[in-house]
Amino acid sequence: MKSIALFLIITGFLLIITGILILLLSYVGLGRLPGDLEFTLASGKVKVFIPIVSMILLSLLLTVVINIIFYFYR
Repeated sequence: MKSIALFLIITGFLLIITGILILLLSYVGLGRLPGDLEFTLASGKVKVFIPIVSMILLSLLLTVVINIIFYFYR
């Protein structure tokens, strides 16, 4: 039972940290970079936003950070 409680606490903490990071990165401009696609469907009621360049940049950043962490914890 303690392991489930610990898992839920850690998951909640990670969700809070992720939310704060997303909020801070949106102020910097992540999500509105050139190459991020945004269009409205023919009806005009549905907007579609596909942040391709933002996700590539975020993926590269996380890859570097995770590799640095693994390098120091060998």
